[in-house]
Amino acid sequence: MPELPEMETYKLLLQQKIGGQTITDVVINREKSINTSTADFSRQVLNQKIETIDRRAKYLIFQMQNGCCLLLHLMLGGWMFYGREEEKPNRTVQVQLSFGEHHLYFIGLRLGYLHFLSRELLEQELQNIGPEPLNPNFSIDAFLLALKGRRGGLKTTLINQEFIAGIGNRYSDEILWHAQLLPDRKIHDLDRDQNVRLFDSIRFTLQQAIKNGGYMSERLFNGDSKTGGYKNMMYVHDEEGNPCKRCGSSIVKAEISSRKTFYCENCQH
Repeated sequence: MPELPEMETYKLLLQQKIGGQTITDVVINREKSINTSTADFSRQVLNQKIETIDRRAKYLIFQMQNGCCLLLHLMLGGWMFYGREEEKPNRTVQVQLSFGEHHLYFIGLRLGYLHFLSRELLEQELQNIGPEPLNPNFSIDAFLLALKGRRGGLKTTLINQEFIAGIGNRYSDEILWHAQLLPDRKIHDLDRDQNVRLFDSIRFTLQQAIKNGGYMSERLFNGDSKTGGYKNMMYVHDEEGNPCKRCGSSIVKAEISSRKTFYCENCQH
């Protein structure tokens, strides 16, 4: 599932491609991927200019000139491609937004969705999401305050979107490896230095992943050299049996909160 770095990469690239552009056509091949009838969705979206593209947690928000937006959550298996019709991947497209001769294809939206929302409904949809970990206002003091009174495991806490926005299964593993903390450690067992290390690892890992385009293997457009650059830079996730890049011990896999979890049991403590 795309996490914060992948959605931030999409945001940055799509802002360059379709920011300020007008939607000239809408094709809905799967009505369950939207939240209204096909006719209503098309009527609300057609001929609207994309003012800006924002990100909140794992969501993208396409802000339109009428004050409403399209809220995208790719969920498991979802991705996008932007290009001409002859460049379209040989995959099933659930939703298509056209910008003249170029099209934005939404692919793999079996669980994901693209919803048309008013500003008020958008606020309701996102009201329970926690702080953005890369927001300048999210300081170490704010992080320590958020941790106060929590007693869950580290892995479970990091992927809780009400605690902190945008971190999922993959990056929680990478963050905890960088912080040298075991995923089943309890929040209340950490001392201040470990909490500070965890905070620094959250910011460092997410910033590095964004800088290198996240892990998605599917390119956003032909010639896209940004998307997916972080995939081969992962330290532990999906690396079961491979040597730890810090100590050489074998990476192990376990299940925590029904999630496949990867870590080094030698150098994470």
